[in-house]
Amino acid sequence: MKLLESSRFEAINNALSIATGGSTIFGRVESYSCKMVAADKALYKRFTAETHGYGPHDLQALSPPQTLADLSPNFHRNNSQSGDEGVILCDTISRKTLFYLIATLNASFEPDYDFSEAKSHEFSKEPSLQWVMNSVHSNLSALAGDQYQGLRQPMWSAIDDEINLHDCDIYSYNPDLSSDPFGEPGCLWSFNYFFYNKKLKRIVFFTCRAVNSIYAGETSDVSIEDDFY
Repeated sequence: MKLLESSRFEAINNALSIATGGSTIFGRVESYSCKMVAADKALYKRFTAETHGYGPHDLQALSPPQTLADLSPNFHRNNSQSGDEGVILCDTISRKTLFYLIATLNASFEPDYDFSEAKSHEFSKEPSLQWVMNSVHSNLSALAGDQYQGLRQPMWSAIDDEINLHDCDIYSYNPDLSSDPFGEPGCLWSFNYFFYNKKLKRIVFFTCRAVNSIYAGETSDVSIEDDFY
């Protein structure tokens, strides 16, 4: 995966470092081309060797979005695998797309973390763009207030210009604590969203976490006005 430089995303990422009264928010938005670099090709070779007869277009099961599962334990989705009555039906993902998500995580968090062993059940497909936007808004506005309100519109506009949001499938990464790069002491919440535009062969990755300031250390408060106005 090749990181695509964006001055607009750089400004947004600066503004997503927000120190509030008792917590600090760390966030970043990155754009990646799905064109494989050398490390991706080596990983993909191992990835396909472990398929036990599955091809790149064969489907694997995803977990339900965590927020939906919390709201309705018996929530059922369309376009999903069949299951027993009362069991959550899950979305699916092609192995090739799953590889793109894993490779994006590796590119974004290297060299500190390696996601090569991540499995499909650690990912979810989000129900809609509006649902994701509402979830992001709920998390960030609760802690950042007016600072996030000043960032909200330019951030989503920049993401839309980069990836064409309404043409995207949206996935999230929801690992267990042992695999979570944000499973650190004092982490209040975190999210990892992938906006995948198959036509553009591009992924925008939006990752963010809030950490109790006792654990976050000293972080300078960035003025949104300096970046956008």
